Amino acid sequence: MADIMSASVPVGSIIFSVFALLIISVAVLLILRHYLPLRTTPAFYLVPIFFALWLPLVAIILVPIDLASSAATDDEATRGIWLPQRVVLVSWRITYWLTFVLTWFILPILAEYSDAGYREPNDKLRYSLLQNAQFYAIVAAASIVGLVYVAIAYRLTFDLLKGLVMALAYCWGLFLAIYLMGHGLVSIPRQLIRSASISGQLRRLQSRAPNAYEKMEDALVTLQEIELQVRELGRRKTGTAMDFQDWIEELQDLANVPLNQPPSSIASLTSHDRIIPTVITEKYLADLTRKLVRARHARSRYVDEWDRLVHEASEMQTILDSAASKKLDFGSASPNSGFWETTTMLTPYTRYLCYYHIFPYARLGLGFFLAAASACIVWSEFVKFPFPMLSVVRLSVIHHWVGNKAQVGFAGQMISAFWICYMCAAALTSMTEVKVWRGRALVKRNTAHEAAFWYATQVAKLCVPLSYNFLTLLTSEVYKKTTFYNFLGRLINVTDLGRWFDNLFPIVVLVPVVATLFGVYGKVKRFFVGIDIIDEEDGNPSNYGTGSWREGRDLIERELGGNSLLRRREDAIARLSGAGAGGAGGGSAAGRSAPVLSVPAVRDSAASPARSPVRSSTNPRRNLGQGSARVPFSDEPPEDDNIFQIIGHRMKNTMDTIETPKWMQDFGSGIKKPKWMGGGGGGDDSGAAGQGGGGDIRRWFGGGGGGGSNGGGSGQIRI
Repeated sequence: MADIMSASVPVGSIIFSVFALLIISVAVLLILRHYLPLRTTPAFYLVPIFFALWLPLVAIILVPIDLASSAATDDEATRGIWLPQRVVLVSWRITYWLTFVLTWFILPILAEYSDAGYREPNDKLRYSLLQNAQFYAIVAAASIVGLVYVAIAYRLTFDLLKGLVMALAYCWGLFLAIYLMGHGLVSIPRQLIRSASISGQLRRLQSRAPNAYEKMEDALVTLQEIELQVRELGRRKTGTAMDFQDWIEELQDLANVPLNQPPSSIASLTSHDRIIPTVITEKYLADLTRKLVRARHARSRYVDEWDRLVHEASEMQTILDSAASKKLDFGSASPNSGFWETTTMLTPYTRYLCYYHIFPYARLGLGFFLAAASACIVWSEFVKFPFPMLSVVRLSVIHHWVGNKAQVGFAGQMISAFWICYMCAAALTSMTEVKVWRGRALVKRNTAHEAAFWYATQVAKLCVPLSYNFLTLLTSEVYKKTTFYNFLGRLINVTDLGRWFDNLFPIVVLVPVVATLFGVYGKVKRFFVGIDIIDEEDGNPSNYGTGSWREGRDLIERELGGNSLLRRREDAIARLSGAGAGGAGGGSAAGRSAPVLSVPAVRDSAASPARSPVRSSTNPRRNLGQGSARVPFSDEPPEDDNIFQIIGHRMKNTMDTIETPKWMQDFGSGIKKPKWMGGGGGGDDSGAAGQGGGGDIRRWFGGGGGGGSNGGGSGQIRI
């Protein structure tokens, strides 16, 4: 059968493969355009990142093709997409070794190169090699240990040496892939099921809002502190600073700090933030450049997260409000919106039906379907070694059996592609959720180059181990015939240690699955940190009911109402800069001084009994003050009070909202005061009493309790 297939030419399969490669190329270009500024990104950055994303997608297509090529069906109608064995082997060699070189050499060096902070390419390369030297030393030490083991237990040959290198790379990639995949197998279905509840989704967005807003404020303050250092450095016109004048001017252009900017009186800035070393060195300028670039990207990241959170919360609230009118209108789209956001194909009523009824149930159904798929993957990993015949993945892919011979057709190819894509998506999604990657994040059109290299490295590093791990979920009668096994798996299983690791380690997927399913991460974090935090994985924030979601609701409403703190602070900076430039009379807001780090109040703490443990009043950067905006009246009692305090709040709210009857307001309006009581001898004295605080009885005895202008301001009684 194999000779017949090799003799024939699969024209249809070749055409399909070419179109698949073109679609993958276009998809990768769109991804790069979405996350990176293509015009300002150097070409030697874009090309490695492109191939780091393109090659794993090619591997995902190669696995089903390899299955159908090595275990083809006898029926040509169900044979599927297949290619000659030689073509498949060459494709695997190119894909694997290019991915290996990218993930272990090219991408790490370019990542540190882009984050070096130096001006000259030689200095950047030297910095990158020094930063990666420690990592390469650890890898070399592990390789020496493996080399000694192979030399003692087996006969050392070139194939064994190549297998050792490939096995070590596979074990490291599988270790990271299994953990991330286990987290994503729970996280993806749970997010879809939770998003089916519109009100629950809105409440979770409101709970996340204070933390997101605080991170944005911290990023802005950090950037302002670094910009202030750049401005102070620009004023240094003597000494070693003159040797780096061009570099300093580039830093000022990057920080957008003019040279003629007047000094500002920022009391909240500590002294160590403004210290400029006496001797300016190249290393200091490189560190300052690196910190400035990182701070700018951190600002972009948290501002983007806050904008997306406000936008999603606004949409959720609009969908909830549409239940009364049965019409849904999101308003006019912004100029920066995409094609789908600006396209309006639905009427308000059909849009209401889709967003309020159809989409939630669709997300719920998809969530349950993916939850079942996750359970099947976990079960298949668990029974792969002891009971391989019970693997659900194996039963779903292999449909054709001719005696004891297993065959994979077109349907099996499609199902295998779904399993591989879902396993890779679970692992890659976890990288964006687990916040332990040194602050790296993907930002629309403004991702840092170092972060782009790092994410591209992880994508390329994880897909090959996950693809081979998927093959091992099938029966050995199928995957041992594939070219992928003869190329990679045979070298992994050449030693007993590699074979046992490949068989038993995937069972560890139960650890991240259980930890994510039962919220172990949040409990461990609360145990070690010792404070209340919002645990997004549990879906039940530990400070739920203590004011966090209410504070988030107020922040979102102020942002949507155009009364956000960021805008008010910019207005305050403009006013202060104008006052400093033009004296007390006024000055122009155009001549802005250095950024003012004092932040207006978020909420009036005296007006609302709700408290948020996220904000700390001991930090001068986060002391948001008092009374910047009036909080809307809320009759909801604070949930952390007892029953007597709740009753007291209710009674106070009831008494404060009772209006005085008109007959009581007019009572005494016609009665005139005697002269000895401060009356003017005639006429209505209610206006004078109102101005002087007539409700105070001390005024009858000449006291100044109301602070009036009667001359009795000292509060003494006159006889």
